[in-house]
Amino acid sequence: MSRKSWSPRSLAAQAMGTIDPVTKAVVPPIHVATTYIRDEDNGYATGFIYGRPDNATTHEAEGLLAMLEEAKAGALLFGSGSAAATAVFQALSPGDHVVVSKVMYWALRNWLMTEARRWGLAVEFVETDDLKAVKAAVRPGVTKLVWIETPSNPLWTITDIAAVAEIAHKAGAKLAVDSTCASPIHTRPLTLGADIVMHSATKVLNGHSDVIAGALCAREDDEFWGRVKTVRKGQGGILGPFEAYLLMRGMRTLHVRQERQSASAMALAERLSAHPRVARVLYPGLPQHPGHDVAARQMENGFGFMLSVQVTGGEAAAIGTAAHVELYKRATSLGGVESLIEHRASIEGAGSPCPTDLLRLSTGIEDVDDLYDDLDQALKAGHA
Repeated sequence: MSRKSWSPRSLAAQAMGTIDPVTKAVVPPIHVATTYIRDEDNGYATGFIYGRPDNATTHEAEGLLAMLEEAKAGALLFGSGSAAATAVFQALSPGDHVVVSKVMYWALRNWLMTEARRWGLAVEFVETDDLKAVKAAVRPGVTKLVWIETPSNPLWTITDIAAVAEIAHKAGAKLAVDSTCASPIHTRPLTLGADIVMHSATKVLNGHSDVIAGALCAREDDEFWGRVKTVRKGQGGILGPFEAYLLMRGMRTLHVRQERQSASAMALAERLSAHPRVARVLYPGLPQHPGHDVAARQMENGFGFMLSVQVTGGEAAAIGTAAHVELYKRATSLGGVESLIEHRASIEGAGSPCPTDLLRLSTGIEDVDDLYDDLDQALKAGHA
């Protein structure tokens, strides 16, 4: 059986099957050097010149992620998800028009509303799950980038990637997809027509809440991708070797973690839908979810690990519920092996599209009955 026939699951589990040539170790080493010896002809036959644009450990992790995303042009790792996302917009030119999802990661939304406009970008927010709204917003020859997040955080709306890719490309624009909450286990946007896929690798790709990292993967090594690479090189945004090593470790168990987490999220969504103190469950795996049919078409191996619940009793009951959890942890972020709960509206502040009665749940790998029982008692206590 040749390595070429190995499945992505097997390649990820063995870190692409790499064996250290010196020690024969099954775990790739950490390369921390910042500078490299020139050859006698003053060149660099190895391709490594300086640590800011290149690091062998970082390249190992990029290769694994590119394989998972089926990214023909490769992947780039950054010091954070925000650094990766903003690099795409910084590769544009002043005056360029961009269309972005109205519901999206709040830090990027704030950056687009402030700093991106200072850069001279014309930013238009739309409900990208509404294809008519996307068509109306995209301007042929003027719009240079469409940015969507699906499932969108924290309302978990679903955008049809293939349909939006067709709209964007017909207008001469690129399509970038924030797929943080899907992961390549559930969705591979590049195979659906997207040009770039972005991840906050801090989240489920790493899966252990101990690394801040971001990633971009590209379908084609074209001029725009070249500008993105120039942005990372020039601004020094590369992920450090130790963080890349930890990220590689995390991605080796991505398949098994996501299977457990998405199965538990589905079970929780179904059970919470019948809870008397839950007004609504937002999860694309539920048949009553408005985006379920699209999600079923473009997602596989489940519907992801994230869901939100809107509780009866409004904001006070939601905050009270979060205050009474014992197994869940009240904390920002998502995708780790531990389950987290957060009242998003109070975190995001004024202008948040998040309902005040909503709690965001990141499902970990704990026993699903324990997770449900914890939410059950917290919901009862929060409504008391």
